[in-house]
Amino acid sequence: MNMQERKKRASWLLALVCLLAVSCKQAPQQEGQVTGGAQTGNTVTLTIPNHPLRSEQDLDVLLQEIGDARIVLLGEASHGTAEYYTWRAAITKRLIQEKGFDFVAVEGEWADSYRVNQYIKGPQRDSATTVQLLEQYNRWPTWMWGNYEVASLVTWMNRYNQEKPKEDKIGFFGLDVYCLWESMTELMPYVKEHPELVESAREVHRCFQPFSSDAMEYARAVANASANCRAETNRLWRDVQKLGKAEGAAKSEAQFVAEQNALVAYNGERYYRAAVESNTESWNIRDRHMTQTLQRLLAFHGPQSKAIVWEHNTHVGDARYTDMASSGEVNVGQLVRQEYGQENVFIIGFGSYQGTVIAARGWGAPIETMEVPPAQQGSWEQILHQLSPSDKIIFSKDLKNNKPLNRPVGHRAIGVVYNPQIEHLGNYVPSVLPKRYDAFLFIDQTHALHPIETITVRNEPPDLYPSGK
Repeated sequence: MNMQERKKRASWLLALVCLLAVSCKQAPQQEGQVTGGAQTGNTVTLTIPNHPLRSEQDLDVLLQEIGDARIVLLGEASHGTAEYYTWRAAITKRLIQEKGFDFVAVEGEWADSYRVNQYIKGPQRDSATTVQLLEQYNRWPTWMWGNYEVASLVTWMNRYNQEKPKEDKIGFFGLDVYCLWESMTELMPYVKEHPELVESAREVHRCFQPFSSDAMEYARAVANASANCRAETNRLWRDVQKLGKAEGAAKSEAQFVAEQNALVAYNGERYYRAAVESNTESWNIRDRHMTQTLQRLLAFHGPQSKAIVWEHNTHVGDARYTDMASSGEVNVGQLVRQEYGQENVFIIGFGSYQGTVIAARGWGAPIETMEVPPAQQGSWEQILHQLSPSDKIIFSKDLKNNKPLNRPVGHRAIGVVYNPQIEHLGNYVPSVLPKRYDAFLFIDQTHALHPIETITVRNEPPDLYPSGK
């Protein structure tokens, strides 16, 4: 595809994305009732106050409920649904414009996302250039951040920043832990400027060299007791930290980025070492790393800074109110509530009744547009569809006295690997919804995300392993 064709395709798809979540009218709160059979066989009638979700104006009530929260977590029930991305973008723009939020932090890799951060803070660029930028997200699943919905937001952020002084420009950062080798590569220019780091950096490279940038190959070697780079990555992380403290309290951005790349190497090694032994331990290392990165970003941006987080519902919805708790798993939503106080954190979950989604049949498999079947009987999504087959906003405060919904109810979660035919066997998370989230956006009928074509796809290390979320 030549540049002219690329620009034409980008413009058409971005225009389509902009139309997905628009309408005109505002409507008042509604009260709906739904009747269904409880597990006991008794009939239960639920009253669920809700607000229509038809246009960006309908977000007024949501912005009001968010109030002065410092951290807003925006979930998604899949990584491949267009409406989740477009509505999160609409909320994000309003939080930035009306409430002064400072940055967006996503369930993406640090190194790739930091290049997006630099792009949006640079000179004004067009949408075709944005699409080219997002092609760098070439590790499977490429479509999570390499899609036209994200391109539309990134282009908007770049334009928004043009009138802002350097210190007020909004940022875009990745919270995840996977890009161990890439972070080490990004760290090298900084190491060359600080000879005291050369030896510890060389030891890390020497330790990882036999595994040819294949993190799962390293993990398997750990399992066979033939490798362990824990001491080397720990030493590098401590040395970079020590250097930052020696340079004074006012940490430069270059120092912050160097520390983050060293932290990714340190926690990435821990994650892959744990991945071959314990899903719970590797999950917890990953979510604690994402929380630590968010904490570091907030501290770096100052005591008044405010963050918007984009991640799957399984990361943002408080784990204490799902079956994750019984498995000993924690997540970002739980950890930030505990760290910053529930009054300073606002969590928004997303879900839908049926539609289409981008996913794959197996790890590294070609992406497909799949049909999402009607939600399982008795699930949260089926209840909201039965209430009315329309898009709506629900607030947890309105459900606090609703006893049937303050017990575990199945809540659909779709990963990057998906089989619609057997989703009833493992795609529903028992959740106490009014406690897991502060608000919930329900999209009755959804459409698949619009992925950006990536010529070369890196298959290792596989993102989101082993959960798909």
